Amino acid sequence: LISKKKYKKEDLIEAGLAFYSGLRVVDFFRNRVMFPLFDHRDNVVGFSGRAIDENQPAGGYGGKYINTRDTIVYHKGSMFFGLNTAKEEIKKLDKAIIVEGELDVISCFSVGIKNVVAVKGTALTENQVTLISRFTNNVCLCFDQDEAGYEATKRSLPVLEKKGINITTCI
Repeated sequence: LISKKKYKKEDLIEAGLAFYSGLRVVDFFRNRVMFPLFDHRDNVVGFSGRAIDENQPAGGYGGKYINTRDTIVYHKGSMFFGLNTAKEEIKKLDKAIIVEGELDVISCFSVGIKNVVAVKGTALTENQVTLISRFTNNVCLCFDQDEAGYEATKRSLPVLEKKGINITTCI
């Protein structure tokens, strides 16, 4: 982006696409599959990256998934991956299936399940619950069957219950 497109280093850093490592500017999403993050109005507001090799996360930093840092337009706890494409199906079926990651959403879409969104982070926030409640009051939590998924479910339930959302879980 710097040499070919002539972007300024400072703009890439401010946008959360790069960071300084010493005097060098380094790609924040190196060695990752990148996903654009759209808000529910179809605006690109950030990016997420999934490590290609889970045992060697991208140069030794970050977890399996990393997101653009919070910016003026992107707040991880205020959005879902895929809501821009799933919202009509969520309204039609009056149910949202909430999964953990972008690849979970893409896999569901590929087999015709289109009312699926991914949480950005490890559990639902009040802002995310408020957002999804604009489209349905019925949510199915479908987190991974591991310790992290179990903990995310545990932390998400009180937030959903506080808003009066009907909750089911997927197994």
